[in-house]
Amino acid sequence: MTEQEEDIDMIPKESSLVPEHVAIIMDGNGRWAEARGEARHAGHRAGVSCVRSTVEECLSRGVKALTLFAFSSENWRRPESEVNFLMDLFLSALQREVKRMQTNDIRLRVIGDVAAFPDKLQKRIRDTEHATQGNDRLLLQVAANYGGRWDITQAARRLASAVRTGDLMPTDIDEKVFARATMLNDLPDPDLFIRTGGEMRISNFMLWHCAYTELYFTPVLWPDFLAPEFVKALDEYAKRQRRFGQISAQIEQTD
Repeated sequence: MTEQEEDIDMIPKESSLVPEHVAIIMDGNGRWAEARGEARHAGHRAGVSCVRSTVEECLSRGVKALTLFAFSSENWRRPESEVNFLMDLFLSALQREVKRMQTNDIRLRVIGDVAAFPDKLQKRIRDTEHATQGNDRLLLQVAANYGGRWDITQAARRLASAVRTGDLMPTDIDEKVFARATMLNDLPDPDLFIRTGGEMRISNFMLWHCAYTELYFTPVLWPDFLAPEFVKALDEYAKRQRRFGQISAQIEQTD
């Protein structure tokens, strides 16, 4: 068991109806701004407040891990001005929120190919991760320059390298071994996946990890997805029966 797994296990799960790990695609910032006659960057800035609201709700409900899809590997295709603004917004948010994370015992981890980011942002990410590494109330995981296919490809390369060096036999590779080679190697798969903004697809986000994740789509644009909307998603999750290939009668027998 890794150090982070021990950290996660130390936090008691308040209820089986509370998702242990929530993943969110924060979609609709640009459309939110355009609907108000504002530049797209105004929507991205407004979305930061919604992140804070969601984190606070996770803390109050006992959610152990929250993964936010902040910047996909495909987002580099957006206009250069928007990409640059997102880089600056990420940097300023880290600078501003580190004290809040310390106060609320939140650990930050960024997953993705961060080497493609500006040096200043890379340093801020490393510094914030280091400053919060001892916190264990909530793991806030930000997926930045991340893609599900990229994650799977990187995992395959790691395992192929281990086989080539003789540290691993091909027959040793099963689902658990492969999962440990991905970026989320020490976390449980998401229990609840939320996408705001009305689109009903997962857009290359955590493809390996969402095999049995409960999906929740809402037309609400991300800057409007404040605590009451997040609670709706949690309430919907609590009503669902997760069978993992079994039938309802089997699940009811173990309840």
